Amino acid sequence: MEELAKESISFLTKPSLDTNGPKLGSLGAVFIMLKSALGAGLLIFPWAFAKAGGIHSAVTVEMISLVFLISGLVILGYSSSISGQNTYQAVVRDVCGPAIGKLCEICYVFNLFIISVAFLVIVADQLQKLCLSMHELITGLPESEMPYRWYTDQRFALFLLCLFFIFPLSVPKEISIQKYTSVLGTFAATYLTVAIAVKYHTRPVHEINLSPLYNSGVSSWASMFSVIPTICFGFQCHEACIAVYSSMENRKLSHWVFISVVSMLICLLIYSLTGVFGYLTFGKNVAPDILMSYSGGDVTMIIARLLFGISIITIYPIIVLLGRSVIQDPLLRQRHKHTAVTESYESRTRVALTTAWVTVALLIAVFVPDISKVISVVGGVSAFFIFVFPGLCLIFVVQSESVSRTMRYLLVAWGMITLLCGTYIFGHSTSIAIMHLLSEM
Repeated sequence: MEELAKESISFLTKPSLDTNGPKLGSLGAVFIMLKSALGAGLLIFPWAFAKAGGIHSAVTVEMISLVFLISGLVILGYSSSISGQNTYQAVVRDVCGPAIGKLCEICYVFNLFIISVAFLVIVADQLQKLCLSMHELITGLPESEMPYRWYTDQRFALFLLCLFFIFPLSVPKEISIQKYTSVLGTFAATYLTVAIAVKYHTRPVHEINLSPLYNSGVSSWASMFSVIPTICFGFQCHEACIAVYSSMENRKLSHWVFISVVSMLICLLIYSLTGVFGYLTFGKNVAPDILMSYSGGDVTMIIARLLFGISIITIYPIIVLLGRSVIQDPLLRQRHKHTAVTESYESRTRVALTTAWVTVALLIAVFVPDISKVISVVGGVSAFFIFVFPGLCLIFVVQSESVSRTMRYLLVAWGMITLLCGTYIFGHSTSIAIMHLLSEM
């Protein structure tokens, strides 16, 4: 029993991130930041360009948002250096207090859960399109003439995928497959961007649509503001940035500013190229998932669908692991106050939480088939991690640091601006997204 108690204590006190291992260099840090940011949001950027009113409006919103995105990364890295913590939740809890730390944990879990729903919606879209593509390639008939079969329904295929692949990969305590996903995810994002650009430049002359070029400057503030949740979803790597900063060999603030700027500029380039060429190709008729706008028999885009689908399936267990740990750790600590935490109890708790997570996410994904609606909710919640919590951290950190009065006022003012912007974005975009979701159910 004493050995069991010792094992349970070591299990509960195990650090969330090992920062004593090999340190990250500049290039490694940039690539991990890119891997965290480049993902499913890439598919919706052409639609966001159309929704914003065109290229000029969308790029303007991107550039303004980039200031806050980089500012949030710098603030979080600085807060991590002051607090000595190596996870997002721990930094917020240490800097801002336990109450705000608890709010951060709740938002963290909710954000990861909605992201997991968005991933399932994307996978379902790709399954549907792949099924139509295979029918068109085999029979030679167009997609519109494909007969309905219950076993070809993407919802049934998504259920089988969750049962036989996603759930078994998500149950283990340690998910070793995450070591191989960064290359796959980055390659899938790069391939999609290049494929969309090539498709635009090689399309037949009679398919050229000049209307996006002439309408690119017409927009309203409301339409421009409406794409901010999409940008937040696409660029969000703030949840992982503290882990990256804590693992770096050079933790000077100036060096972290360099890493943040380079990472966000590369993301800006990739997202903008995808948005521009996707929007120029289809104009206002572009689908919320850009891959759904291409014909089913396009081999180049079939490869893109396969790459994105496999990438999401391999990344999905990591999302479940991160969200599950925030819920499971307090349960195990509470259990440890009364009795020893056995391996079987930990295993049962882990399986139960994973089952509930995947099941509820699957049900929501089945009844909410439009990725744009899900990402609107995700982007609103992401405002907490990009704007609200960094703003709070800056306000609290400045109070304890010895800086000049003028500098303190400037930093507090910027923290307040960031906080207010994030609060407004969250309230406005999330309420509208939820009303749209409820009206379409």
